[in-house]
Amino acid sequence: MQNLTAPALAEWLADTSRPAPVLLDVREPWEIQTAAIAGAVSIPMREIPARSEELDDDVQIVCVCHHGARSAQVAMFLESRGHTNVFNLQGGIDAWSRQVDPSVPTY
Repeated sequence: MQNLTAPALAEWLADTSRPAPVLLDVREPWEIQTAAIAGAVSIPMREIPARSEELDDDVQIVCVCHHGARSAQVAMFLESRGHTNVFNLQGGIDAWSRQVDPSVPTY
């Protein structure tokens, strides 16, 4: 698992010459209603073991949660299941809100 800062993710998403990653938001639905990154796929952490096969092994996945702890656990789990291109968003959606997009509410 590789860690990725919020500004580095913003640069990646803006770079049209590079394939966009799957943004995997592992927070609970109420959290996503509060604050989200546009285009993220929502699979709550508790559902990952049962739904991990929905994720393509060949794509790059950036796991997102509130502060980066749950997403790091999910990223490690996905790697244990054979996913090789997994990243953890350091600081989570909170870092995204504070460093990249202040229009995304903090909570």
